[in-house]
Amino acid sequence: MAGSLTVLSAHRFKRAKEELSTAELLLHSTNFRSSINRSYYAIFHAIRAVNALDGFDSSKHSGVISHFNQEYVKTGIFQKEVSKIIRNASELREQADYEDFYEATQEEASDVFDQASLFIATVEKYLRDQSIL
Repeated sequence: MAGSLTVLSAHRFKRAKEELSTAELLLHSTNFRSSINRSYYAIFHAIRAVNALDGFDSSKHSGVISHFNQEYVKTGIFQKEVSKIIRNASELREQADYEDFYEATQEEASDVFDQASLFIATVEKYLRDQSIL
């Protein structure tokens, strides 16, 4: 079972990196709404990569994020700042996806992309330290 969880974790992390790459392409092509969405999903899939090590998943984003915060942030494995990154990306993604008249700016999209890049690098280090990657 543990071996399959590490494979799942690595697979989910690969997906997170793909989403981050897509977010960057969208940012450079001035598709700011879509870039925010992909930056959020890069973070989301990186969280799922970490949660996979516990055999945890949820059909709800809130469940995935809650488990990560409870098991990895509150315990000090990840710094509390990552919760702020997650919350900010989630809020902007919801605005970009669901608010009819929301106009995403380059600054917002760039900020979320930079935060997602930092988050991905942090998770990558953790997964390398755990011999997952």
